Amino acid sequence: MTQDVKETFGSPGGSLAAKVRTLTPSMTRSMQRVAEAVAGDPAGCAALTVTGLAELTGTSEATVVRTARILGYPGYRDLRLALAGLAARQESGSAPAITTDIAVDDPLTDVVAKLAYEEQQTLADTAAGLDTAQLGAAVTALAAARRTDVYGIGASGLVAQDLTQKLLRIGLVAHAPGDPHLAVTNAVQLRAGDVAIAITHSGSTGDVIEPLRTAFERGATTIAITGRPDSPVTQYADHVLTTATSRESELRPAAMSSRTGQLLVVDCLFVGVAQRTYENAAPALAASYEALAHRHRSATR
Repeated sequence: MTQDVKETFGSPGGSLAAKVRTLTPSMTRSMQRVAEAVAGDPAGCAALTVTGLAELTGTSEATVVRTARILGYPGYRDLRLALAGLAARQESGSAPAITTDIAVDDPLTDVVAKLAYEEQQTLADTAAGLDTAQLGAAVTALAAARRTDVYGIGASGLVAQDLTQKLLRIGLVAHAPGDPHLAVTNAVQLRAGDVAIAITHSGSTGDVIEPLRTAFERGATTIAITGRPDSPVTQYADHVLTTATSRESELRPAAMSSRTGQLLVVDCLFVGVAQRTYENAAPALAASYEALAHRHRSATR
């Protein structure tokens, strides 16, 4: 993705905010305070020395430096320069002023607006944080795979089924076993040249990790789609595709926003594979449309 596309698609500070939301759960509480401070007030933090930011957040200078490195900057000086640039961009084009907490008595018009904004932000954050090198490697593996297994439970299971159906439509062999035991027994049959994909926002779902580990040990190429890039599932993943999510609330469980990011990644994988296998994918898609055409025609009569 080009920088121009990222800046158009995401609001100023979207990339930093996405990193903070994704990485905060794996940080210590003191590091979380630093990360939340820089994401919440880039201009104010850019004006502070490392000592000043440590005092503001009630942490140490070492904690500030470690947080900067986890967020992808070599040191605090680099983070401070980035914050200054971010503050300048925000002044010229501020993000929309909207609170996305949904109250029990909110009218449906507000619910629609808040959910739409959150979904747009999740998509923007996921796109901004997606490693296109990892995505490209995953597409290459999928396009050449003898067969693909996709593992997911609950809401992630629905995303797994979505990807499987898409791959089947372009003539590839794909499975999304819904039963955890079946997932493991399927994974035992995989080998080099096959692909296994685990979809889990938390990255710690045992029913998803176990078949991925089995596939990894059998020599298949393994891919993890997760919101936690340092979670247990990534230990068995050759390629990691990270998704973003919005803050969980009473009426908006994490599964809702995580599914949005996962579906974007799945669509990117599918389109990439369809491009790589176009000579076979195009006729397969046309054949599937033709096979179902009479059902659509009869439904409109």
